Amino acid sequence: MTATVHLDALEGALQAERQALLENDVLALLASTEAKVRALRQAEAAPPDLSAADRIAALRILNQSNSVLLARRRREVDWALRHLGRTESTGTYGANGYTGSRAQARQLAVV
Repeated sequence: MTATVHLDALEGALQAERQALLENDVLALLASTEAKVRALRQAEAAPPDLSAADRIAALRILNQSNSVLLARRRREVDWALRHLGRTESTGTYGANGYTGSRAQARQLAVV
């Protein structure tokens, strides 16, 4: 396969990722992320030449805009969970490398 084919696959995966983020489609997001990682590995194995620099820059911008959407979705989920009393992230990493979270009780109604 040529470098152009790998960049085409990467662009398709990034577009699918963006669509999944806009539609809040978790299964499509997982599939597009898998396709993106696969396309990145293939592109790294057969790097494009310098003539593809503009296209690579455009793909980088698309990837960054997807990361902004993903961060927004993450904040929305965190907000919903917090208001449902499910979890509260501490924002720090523990010794095991994971972020800490604690259960938070919250009454949703008084009977």
